[in-house]
Amino acid sequence: QVQLVESGGALVQPGGSLRLSCTASGLISGVFAMGWYRQAPGKQRELVAAISTGGVTTRYADSVAGRFTISRDIGKNTVYLQMDSLKVEDTAVYYCNTSPYYSTVVTGAFDSWGQGTQVTVSS
Repeated sequence: QVQLVESGGALVQPGGSLRLSCTASGLISGVFAMGWYRQAPGKQRELVAAISTGGVTTRYADSVAGRFTISRDIGKNTVYLQMDSLKVEDTAVYYCNTSPYYSTVVTGAFDSWGQGTQVTVSS
């Protein structure tokens, strides 16, 4: 059974940076696509960034493109989300998830989610 643990969330000022980590166990990460998602209060969960199994293909939400970077360390079974130039509207609980299929990661059609990590951008 796959287990995912997100970490790295914090309170940060607008314009600041954070790096989120998601460590997976129970799978061989090199054959799984992974994604970061977020859910703000009163809003639906949305895809923030996705990365393919080999890390060659990435995809970003328009609202974060150019500010966020997704990457993975296959040896550590970990995916990262580097978040720069943070804005108040980036405030949300951030989740990661994984699938053997990149298309599933892009659509976010998962039955279960982890606890997530809270990111709050505020002055």
